[in-house]
Amino acid sequence: MSHTLLPGRPYPLGATVSSKGTNFAIFSQDATRVDLCLFNRDGEQVDCIPLRERTAFVWHGFIRDVRPGQLYGYRVDGPWDPEQGHRFNYNKLLVDPYAKAISGKVNWKAPIFPYDLSSGDDLKMDTQDSAWGMPRSVVVDTKFDWADDCPPEIPLADSVIYEVHVKGFSMRNPAIPEKIRGTYAGFAHPSSIDYFKKLGVTAVELLPVHHFIDEGHLLDKDLVDYWGYNTLGYFAPMPRYCSCGDVGGQVNEFKNMVKTLHAAGIEVILDVVYNHTCEGNHLGPMLSWKGVCNNTYYRSVQDNPRYYMDYTGTGNTLNVRNPQVLKMIMDSLRYWVTEMHVDGFRFDLAATLARELHDVSRLSSFFDTIHQDPTLADVKLIAEPWDVGEGGYQVGQFPVLWAEWNGRYRDTVRRFWKGDPGQLSDFGNRLTGSSDLYQFDGRKPYASINFITAHDGFTLCDLVSYNEKHNEANQDDNRDGTDQNDSWNMGAEGPTEDENINRMRERQMRNLLATLMLSQGVPMLCGGDDIARTQRGNNNCYCQDNELTWHDWNLDDSRKRMLDFTGRLIHLRLSHPNLHRRKFFQDREIRKKGQNTIIHDIAWFNTDGKQVSDEVWNTTWSRSIAILLNGQTLQVSDEDGQPIVDDSFFLIVNAAQDGVEFTLPPSPSGKPWCLAIDTENEEDAFTREKLADKIIVGGRSLRLLSDDNLK
Repeated sequence: MSHTLLPGRPYPLGATVSSKGTNFAIFSQDATRVDLCLFNRDGEQVDCIPLRERTAFVWHGFIRDVRPGQLYGYRVDGPWDPEQGHRFNYNKLLVDPYAKAISGKVNWKAPIFPYDLSSGDDLKMDTQDSAWGMPRSVVVDTKFDWADDCPPEIPLADSVIYEVHVKGFSMRNPAIPEKIRGTYAGFAHPSSIDYFKKLGVTAVELLPVHHFIDEGHLLDKDLVDYWGYNTLGYFAPMPRYCSCGDVGGQVNEFKNMVKTLHAAGIEVILDVVYNHTCEGNHLGPMLSWKGVCNNTYYRSVQDNPRYYMDYTGTGNTLNVRNPQVLKMIMDSLRYWVTEMHVDGFRFDLAATLARELHDVSRLSSFFDTIHQDPTLADVKLIAEPWDVGEGGYQVGQFPVLWAEWNGRYRDTVRRFWKGDPGQLSDFGNRLTGSSDLYQFDGRKPYASINFITAHDGFTLCDLVSYNEKHNEANQDDNRDGTDQNDSWNMGAEGPTEDENINRMRERQMRNLLATLMLSQGVPMLCGGDDIARTQRGNNNCYCQDNELTWHDWNLDDSRKRMLDFTGRLIHLRLSHPNLHRRKFFQDREIRKKGQNTIIHDIAWFNTDGKQVSDEVWNTTWSRSIAILLNGQTLQVSDEDGQPIVDDSFFLIVNAAQDGVEFTLPPSPSGKPWCLAIDTENEEDAFTREKLADKIIVGGRSLRLLSDDNLK
């Protein structure tokens, strides 16, 4: 079959459909030849067309009568000189780095490696054709009826984020038709939307949905890549989560999901992996970027470009310092905002993106480009502020406009409730928004994304149930995953028939969830912690696409109580601005009837009802403390200087094993304190009760008091 080739345009990159055909454009600075290969639905190559036009290193051409659904790939020729970083191999079919959809899977039995795999010599070229084992890029029509879709535009300070896996969330839900379970359609099914609304979350943060591949060594063990941090396409939604095939339908199904979530007032945040790709190191396969222009897309060892810099632990690192790579990332981000209508991004190993030569730089070109882009001005930007390279732990070091996963919050809150000594001072900082990390660089409390657990590590239920990891199902002799040796002193490890132990575990989960939702900053709830999901002690379920990771919707009484508790917590937080302030706590001067009065946003109290002295903060023995949040000091009106008022709260935490008597100070309003939450109460932690001047707070429990009855 012969197609008519016209010069076409160098931009935009990728395959762009018009009424007369499709324009193809691909960047390769060092290539000497680029051929566009077209395939039919049976996988047969029907044409191979040399792109003869080259503008500013972009190879391009317009092909008449090529329509949406057309499958294609590239063959790129150039120097084979791995010792200088050149790995061109015309025999290998390549996925378009700008493909809007990708069809098919990588066949690891095919000759997808550019070198002689039998000898392991990456300097020796392999000349076998890889096309039969390669996925195809898909020409996509981006038109979609968004109707009146409008982003919810929820301020980050008012957000509650739910980190969740698209497939795992709905795969076992009997209320969803079996055909669409585990898909974008299942995620947007009315029962899913109803669940999110009742729970109260304002945003879902989806584990990676960029097209990714399964590692060959996992497939050999009958395992797969479940989390998705193994990207092959930065513009293509993963077809594994599509109910209508992989030849472009995944694009519209994803858009329909976003549209449905938006209609319910729920934002969509994507976990994105721009720090590395699925092609590994110098011994990895050739699937896309490595064969398109290796020296452009990857960071190599400066004095030995045969090898790759690896700040990610995956074998390679994208070369964000290169203008073309930075452009690809920015084009991808803009595409997901403008064409797919997502509301924000969580950047995996974001410290890698900020590396200039080797050091992480707050003045890097990546940050400069992000900050000046009007398309990204209103989207949520969340960093995982670390990588595995030297100096890669950068919590508190990202610039304004960025929020961060606060790893220090996670570690401190866990240690405090576990009963570790010497945590009180740091716990106070984490509870009040981590001002020590974010206040002095122009950021606000909502720069801190607070979390207790995330996809990587124990679930909340497992955190309080297991002292050691149990990753045997991963078939790596339990060597993978982070070592966990934090005994929670629960009297048993794993499932038990001991009701006392189970009740204490449940209480500790309530303590941790309550701390999360009552802390200043932005809470991120790990999907399934709301129903006490267990992974049976596996803290590294990256390869477990099965019932170990899927949400179990068959809820017993204990898990129903946890769901009810979590939902009521979230709704309480969101209904009270005092619990999610937009500014850090400070003493304020209030003008009242001609008098200036200093009132306190916040005050800390000992068990005797007196304010905490400096000595107490530095003790190693204290595990009990209370904090007063003054609801009369939220904000001062510009017109009359009068405060906007909310309820005041008195939060008491006791991580000691034994109960403690607390003397209550008077409330700022003069009203009596009323019990709002008691995590010791197993049946109804939200029982309302007016309190006397002294109360007993049980061991390992939390109480929240209010100066209002919280009707």
